[in-house]
Amino acid sequence: MLTIGKLAQAAGVKVPTIRYYEQIGLLPEPGRSAGNQRLYDRQALERLAFIRHARELGFPLGAIRELLGLADDPEQSCASADRIARRQLAAVEARIARLVALKRELERMINHCAQGKVADCRVIETLGDHSLCLGAHGHGTAEIGA
Repeated sequence: MLTIGKLAQAAGVKVPTIRYYEQIGLLPEPGRSAGNQRLYDRQALERLAFIRHARELGFPLGAIRELLGLADDPEQSCASADRIARRQLAAVEARIARLVALKRELERMINHCAQGKVADCRVIETLGDHSLCLGAHGHGTAEIGA
């Protein structure tokens, strides 16, 4: 049995993360010691590792909840898991497309910079007037670096 600190260390997450996952129902409530300390078994560690890996792959918590539900019923078809993974792949591909467009626009702004004074700076001018951009790159990009 592991304490919450040992579980956090073994899974590579922080203690508040474990508490949050318990609060939202991704991890079941653990048993408690006589001193009311949370105690976790190997299954909790495996479930937490699953959640962490899914988060690293960018899956949103709702999709992780669905995947955990599927994992809890191993005899069913994996078609639902495949659908969830394909949905995540599409989201990743969309983010990549936005990043590529963002990269192109930044390169264009930099390449058109005259290296003169700020009053004539293409970077400042373009940032101030989105209509000077070549393509749609702004939708959804704010969360990328946030």
